[in-house]
Amino acid sequence: MIQVPHGEPFDVDDLIDHISKSGRNYIIQGQQNCIFKDHTKPSSLDYWLRSREEKNKNIKQAENSVLDSLAATGRLKIFKKLPCPDSGRACKGIVLVEAFLQGEGP
Repeated sequence: MIQVPHGEPFDVDDLIDHISKSGRNYIIQGQQNCIFKDHTKPSSLDYWLRSREEKNKNIKQAENSVLDSLAATGRLKIFKKLPCPDSGRACKGIVLVEAFLQGEGP
């Protein structure tokens, strides 16, 4: 289980499934200091984590420590310049290691 500083822990398999269903091999961090309804990056890890919350939905969840924990599983790798599906800008995020093994980097 991956611990989240202000939220419920989650299974890395659930996130990998979510990423795979998105049609991409990565997800951006997308942490924002705002209430959930004002979040502008619905394709981000922060949004996904908050959407699973009941109590702390309005607190940013995708802290750097969460990305570090995900990378420590060996199944995801942190990248600093991934294309944000929502804004088009380069953003920090995580990529499925499996994609690299198959020659499908970000």
